Amino acid sequence: MPIKVIAFDADDTLWVNEPFFREAEEKFAGLLEDFMPQHAIMKELYRTEIENLRMYGYGIKGFMLSMIETALRISDHKVPITLIDKIIRIGQEMLEKPVELLPGVEEVLKALNGDFRMVMATKGDLVDQERKLRKSGLEKHFHHIEIMSEKRVSDYEKLIRHLDIHPSEFLMLGNSLKSDILPVLELGGYGIHIPFHITWVHEQVDHEVKNERFFKVENIGEATELIKKLQK
Repeated sequence: MPIKVIAFDADDTLWVNEPFFREAEEKFAGLLEDFMPQHAIMKELYRTEIENLRMYGYGIKGFMLSMIETALRISDHKVPITLIDKIIRIGQEMLEKPVELLPGVEEVLKALNGDFRMVMATKGDLVDQERKLRKSGLEKHFHHIEIMSEKRVSDYEKLIRHLDIHPSEFLMLGNSLKSDILPVLELGGYGIHIPFHITWVHEQVDHEVKNERFFKVENIGEATELIKKLQK
């Protein structure tokens, strides 16, 4: 069946995201280095984030709460209130960051629009993702916006049912093999992996993906020609 719907991940596919988290982690570790070495602080923060995903999900607000919880734990609740205030400010600064589109994004969306139904399928905090989409100026390119709490096979099944298409008519582009590509391939759809230079540890996949519907490009600009070839 020909591809009818093209879905794009947002963070680190359409716009920059992960570098802001890395920058925040370094600031956080610097604030607490009197209690523990910085590399150990980052490990403790990651552990807290993973434990809290089931309660807070993905996004900056959950990250802020995880920073505060980690600071309290590693300081044995001796961290001064002024430092908690600084941690909150780190999170607020992240929420105030401008949206930086990745090179070629708008050109690709314009080139594909009209030939396909275009979808943005991302995960994270609803309010924050809506803020970034609004600031990006990209909303006009999309037929449908799907902001998920998680990207599992069942979440993509729900989206594909909503779009009223067969999985083989669905193509997903994204930087995360774990969240953007593997679940779609499992359903019988197509996946184009666009690696970003930084990937959160939780999203990393350590095995080679072998599937006739799987493709990899160096940047989003290469996707247009590849998609045209898939339609032939």
